[in-house]
Parts: sequence; C-alpha cells; structure tokens
Amino acid sequence: MAIISNIRNSIQNSVGKVFNKLPDSCIASNKTISTIKKLGKEITSAENRLILGVTALMSQPFIDAHNRSVDQETRRVSVARTIAKIIAGTTTGFLIRKGAIKAVEKFSKELPKEGLPWYKSIFTSKPPPGVKLDINSLTYKQYQNAFGTLIAIIAMMVTNFAIDAPLTKFLTNRFIEKSKGGKNEGSG
Repeated sequence: MAIISNIRNSIQNSVGKVFNKLPDSCIASNKTISTIKKLGKEITSAENRLILGVTALMSQPFIDAHNRSVDQETRRVSVARTIAKIIAGTTTGFLIRKGAIKAVEKFSKELPKEGLPWYKSIFTSKPPPGVKLDINSLTYKQYQNAFGTLIAIIAMMVTNFAIDAPLTKFLTNRFIEKSKGGKNEGSG
C-alpha cells in the first residue's frame, strides 16, 4: 500500500508543478464566452460521447502503436483492441444516449391533463406549485437531455456487458485478422 501511495503522491506533485508553471489566464472575449455557453446548452451527452470517441480514435491507437516497451505483436494486438473498444463504446454509448434522450423528448411533450394517455406525459417534469412550466423553453430542453442521459446511464449498466464486451471481442478479432493480412486462428 505504501508503494502505491508514494507513486500517487509523486504523480500529484509532478502534475501540481506543471500546473503551477502555467500562466494564469482568463477568457475575456464575449464571443468566446457566448460560444462556450451555447455549446454547453446545446450539445447533448450523446453528441459529447461522439466527440470524445472521435478524439480517442485519433490519439489512443497512435500511442499504443508507438509503445516501445512491448514487442511488435503486442503493439499490433493492443492497437486492434484499442480501436475495437473505442468503436464499440462510442457507437453503443452514442446510440443509447441518443435513443434515451429522444424517448424522453417524445414522452414529455405535453403537460398531464384529463383524457391524455399516461405515456404521453410520463417523463414530463412536475413544476413546483405556482410555477408555470414552459415545455418549449431551453431550460426544459436541458431537463429532457439530462433525464435522457440518466436513463441511458442506467441502461448502459446492462449494455456494457451485453453489447460492448462481445462487440469489442468481435471487432478486435477482425482487426487482428486484417492486420495479419488473412484469417485470425483464434477468432470465433
């Protein structure tokens, strides 16, 4: 335990020294601030997951391919597995988040009222007493995105094992096969 603690403390000290060397800065441009606010309000967690996946796909395989502390075969398998994990995780993460957000949007378009089927407003937010709910406002759209993300996170507790893991294995085997230029003996 002491070794792990020493390693963690060394890393924290090194990172702290790097950050202390960076100059203090403040974004002063109204246009930049406005753009950041708009992106924060408009980008859903599904789109954020897609951005992270594309960024990871552009960098992580390169890092694995240039890891000189392992042999060439290990690098090749590591690159294939990394690409497969990114593709599987990004695809399922994006689709599940997007689907959950769309479901919440679809079933929270109307306020509960007499004669309205229960499922048409199942995800409609209940406002506090005396507050009028505007289901067309940006705030309500953010509520739908957040609630859809919450539902997606719960769903992904299952899909990580049911979809991501088998898809990662399948894709890894195919990528290894392609990198060898033929059939992978261990695929199946």
